[in-house]
Amino acid sequence: MSFEMNKFTVVKKKRLEKSQFNVECNVAVEVEIDKILSVCHTAQVDSAEILNGVVNYAGTIDLCVLYCTVDGEIGTITSSCPFTSKFDDEMICVGDKVGIKVEVEDCQVDSVTSNNIKIDCTCVQSGVLILTREVNNVKCGDDDTCLKEDEILINTLVGEAKEVFSVETEVSIKEPVKKVLLSDSQVSVKSVESGVNFVSVGGEVVTRILYLTEKDRFESCYVTESFKEELELEGVTRESISEALACVKKNAVRCELEEVEKGVNIKLTTPVEIRVISYQERNEVVIKDVYSTKCELEVSTESFEMSKELAGDYFEAKIDGNLSLDEDRPRVDKIMFVGGSNLCLTNAYLKNGEVFVEGVTKTNVVYLNDETNSLHSVTIEVPFVVSDKASVECENAQVEASAVLYDVDVVVKKGREFYFDAKLKINVEYDCEDIGAVISRIETSTEHPEKDCAIELVFANQGQTAWDIAKNVKVREETICLQNPELTFPLEKDENIVIYYQKRG
Repeated sequence: MSFEMNKFTVVKKKRLEKSQFNVECNVAVEVEIDKILSVCHTAQVDSAEILNGVVNYAGTIDLCVLYCTVDGEIGTITSSCPFTSKFDDEMICVGDKVGIKVEVEDCQVDSVTSNNIKIDCTCVQSGVLILTREVNNVKCGDDDTCLKEDEILINTLVGEAKEVFSVETEVSIKEPVKKVLLSDSQVSVKSVESGVNFVSVGGEVVTRILYLTEKDRFESCYVTESFKEELELEGVTRESISEALACVKKNAVRCELEEVEKGVNIKLTTPVEIRVISYQERNEVVIKDVYSTKCELEVSTESFEMSKELAGDYFEAKIDGNLSLDEDRPRVDKIMFVGGSNLCLTNAYLKNGEVFVEGVTKTNVVYLNDETNSLHSVTIEVPFVVSDKASVECENAQVEASAVLYDVDVVVKKGREFYFDAKLKINVEYDCEDIGAVISRIETSTEHPEKDCAIELVFANQGQTAWDIAKNVKVREETICLQNPELTFPLEKDENIVIYYQKRG
């Protein structure tokens, strides 16, 4: 008696432990700076190396520093600060895939010299390990072995694809512009659709532009540009579930000004990197039950874990907050501009059919104090919780969220009360854990004793199947059916079943 070993693969997602690390950024300067007004920051992962037990990765923090010189000029410096970090986990294996998310939770200007700005960034790293694992599954074709086969639904990884493309945006300003102080682009994924050997990703690039007019007024605007990009991925079908991660390659964004009659055109070229990962459900034939008509079998089962990817959600929400200025700070006589906003998501979960996303936004506001005729800045920190109806029914689903902050507005009342409101574009992805089991090993044991009778009367209970009875007396299922054609299985009542034996040759 021989048993053939078969194997199939399943996909499982594992959350890597969230942790903090610090990055010291040094920004070179060529002007004499009086004060730092605002720092905008975005972290992104550029490359990752997966080894057994560890993921090493490298990335950059893109900084935009808004400053005021000793001469009262407002300017900006952009800089990219490299960093490295890692995840340790004994489940990590060579060949796995990983999705890494890094957010700058806080940053502090440590020092400003004539040629350098030192900024300390506190980063939060989290990640999803996407692993494929083989599951042992026994196959058997022996004449003495009786098999009951079944189809189980397994979740598999199709593959991943990555692409960088550019989104072109043009903004017309109906008055002369002295200079653009800040252009901050973010990308939001709104839809992900699987086709035949491709994945279509739709979304928006949202850009905030802060500029100084020829009349020395600070103005800002938001501009949104939609996109739809197809990424080729072999093996994807319309039934595949795909997810997309997108980021703006901020150190490669180009901003050009073209003077036109009565104003300027601002042309932005924004490189966007999209990474898609696709999953597929398929049927696998496995042995559900087994016995031998010749000998006893020792059967072992193996359980396995897999993750089922579910269709994601996209929704928009509003947030608001306020801040009272400390008494020892100069009062606000005029808000000059919003220097920039930074967003950090802290949690996402399902509850009572809704998806909740929590986070904190920090917005830098630059204002003028008439008494001293000086500029000052303050940070408005707003924690938020937003929710929307979830499309999934799995209450225990794992949730991954990303968000874009836009249309930020700040007003001041009585010189000390700031009121903040903004909008969020939120993309949410889900997956559910599933556990399966298969027969992974079969070994033969002692032979059944030869029957010493030609006829056996078997008492069978109501509800038993032909398989149940055949397995109990160690004959083939068709023997029970052929020798008892008057019976209907499962049995509708208790029955006495007659079985006729032939002597072994």
